[in-house]
Amino acid sequence: MKIFDPHIHMYSRTTDDYERMAVSNVKVIVEPGGFWLGNLRKRAGSFFDYFDHLLNYEHVRAEEFGITHYCTVSMNPKEANDEGLAREVLEGLPSYLENERVVGIGEIGFDQITAAEEKVFVEQLEMARKANLPVIIHSPHNDKKRGIERILAILEETDYPKDGAVVDHNTEETIRLTRDAGYWAGHTVYPIKKLSPERMVTILQEYGTDKMLVNSSADWGIADPLAVARTAVVMRRRGFPEDAVHKVVWENPFDFYSLSGRVKVDR
Repeated sequence: MKIFDPHIHMYSRTTDDYERMAVSNVKVIVEPGGFWLGNLRKRAGSFFDYFDHLLNYEHVRAEEFGITHYCTVSMNPKEANDEGLAREVLEGLPSYLENERVVGIGEIGFDQITAAEEKVFVEQLEMARKANLPVIIHSPHNDKKRGIERILAILEETDYPKDGAVVDHNTEETIRLTRDAGYWAGHTVYPIKKLSPERMVTILQEYGTDKMLVNSSADWGIADPLAVARTAVVMRRRGFPEDAVHKVVWENPFDFYSLSGRVKVDR
């Protein structure tokens, strides 16, 4: 079965990870460019160098193993609190949105749920609307429920299309909020800090598979680039039919990012 990981930070992974993913039949990935690199950046140029890396080199590493690599770009929530830096990055973003490998804007949203983060979030929502690109919305690690409540309120206030946004990093505490609001619901399967495959499948058993995305994130911490494949194994073990597994690990992310008009692989 083909796997499409809708959110994975390969910048922080080794080439050996690409090989393991290929063996596990990962065929397509999206790398969100709104990524904190482990240290707060001081210059807008460091963002642009990073975007250039994703667009001009990271896809080459992926293609060596038969994996199609797309990305998104954005001013991330954590660093949006440096308002001068955020302004410079936002001014430079539009030129990247024209690239055919850019299939969305993200991650945007909240880290500490500040006024500065909200201002940058709303501006990037409008940027995505004008560019006809979907958005990946980061929910905060701390005070997640309040963060998602505010995210959903902003989406409603701005009348943002429900099919064009994924509210990411949901847990058992927040999934009902996101589902009831009608947006795509993203979930990160990530050892220790986020969901295990077993917890993820329990959520799927309760809430179904429509508009549900499962990702590995796989960034700097203890993480697993095979988390989506492991979730598929647990789904089968719990009795999900093969078409339901296929929907979660391939069809849903394919449908979401196809909104960009730039996904060039066969469904």
